[in-house]
Amino acid sequence: MQRESIYKRYIPEFTPNKENRIDAYWFLFNSHKMLVELSDNQVKIPFLRNLEELNISPGKSHYLGTFNGHPCYSGEIENEIDAPEGMVLRDLRSLYEVMDEDLYLLAGRASQIANWDRTHQFCGKCGSPTVTKDDEMAKICPECGFISFTRLSPAVITAIINDGKLLMALHTRTPGNMYGLIAGFVEPGETLTEAVQRETMEEVGLKVNNINYFGSQPWPYPNSLMIAFTADYESGKIQVDGKEIIDAQWFSADELPRVPSQMSIAGELIEWYLENYGMED
Repeated sequence: MQRESIYKRYIPEFTPNKENRIDAYWFLFNSHKMLVELSDNQVKIPFLRNLEELNISPGKSHYLGTFNGHPCYSGEIENEIDAPEGMVLRDLRSLYEVMDEDLYLLAGRASQIANWDRTHQFCGKCGSPTVTKDDEMAKICPECGFISFTRLSPAVITAIINDGKLLMALHTRTPGNMYGLIAGFVEPGETLTEAVQRETMEEVGLKVNNINYFGSQPWPYPNSLMIAFTADYESGKIQVDGKEIIDAQWFSADELPRVPSQMSIAGELIEWYLENYGMED
């Protein structure tokens, strides 16, 4: 299932309209947790004209554009601040299935911008304090002019098929006994398909071919862009690297282990596999 574009309802902008005095969405973070309102068993983003109504003053905030015509802001709140009555701080991952999907995706964007702002307070070239540009989401150094843009780390993830079976691996960084797909960050100087081939060889010692683009998904934990592919097994014997992967096996559709939720593109790839190979004898 391919998700619809968030841009059907969201318009990214950099400069707020000062005459636009309607209620705004406020995506407020304390580290990896976001402030949300609990109302009638629903989770909502704070939606109000200004934060004075909540007695909150974020250290920094960024205008994100409009969602359904309403302004949107990201910001960071201090550790010492207690959540206002009726609100809680929740881990962003835990909110996926209880929020409007477009708002969740926008919350991911807001989280990435807040994290970028937190980690780019000083120039990486000369060490001077930076300022945020007015016309684009970027930091500029007033001393040397160096510009740093919001950080984005592209990563590939691949569903690899061999004789109707799906390759799944147990990652050292994944909690519990959950198997996932082969994935890794793209390195400088390589194409996406080369990254698929390299990661597969490095992690499980296999060669793949027939690499086809499947889809992509922003993954704000903290700043990834997941680019998904399908591929066929070409040759080799599974040999896990023992560092990132501690086990890998070929699974048929009726014997899949515990797998990621469909909130992730990994889950979508696995659903694609089940739809295409689940009815085979």
